[in-house]
Amino acid sequence: MESTRVDRWLWAVRLTKTRPDAAAACRGGHVRINNHPAKPASTVSPGDEVRARVGDTTRVLEVVRVIQKRVGAADAATCFIDRTPAPPPEAANPVARRERGAGRPTKRERRVLDKFRTGQP
Repeated sequence: MESTRVDRWLWAVRLTKTRPDAAAACRGGHVRINNHPAKPASTVSPGDEVRARVGDTTRVLEVVRVIQKRVGAADAATCFIDRTPAPPPEAANPVARRERGAGRPTKRERRVLDKFRTGQP
């Protein structure tokens, strides 16, 4: 077996939960093979570079081995080399955040936020 469908491969290496999810990602333009947009039936073979947007990150994978059946996580990890760049470091300055639905800040909380924003001790 030298090549397989990209939607089947994404599902087999556990990048997506279901094969229809992988096909939908391809149709939505979230998958590229060697910098070309991929349809669900596009073939992938060893040496190809697959870029897939999963959640809010873009994974860059190099195909090492082609599989068609879903296997265990340890076996699936041997089928590709992850070349995803490291995420950018978090901001050095902490950001003041409140929980959603917490309502308006109290007078005391507002004073603390004002101190934080102006940098006063």
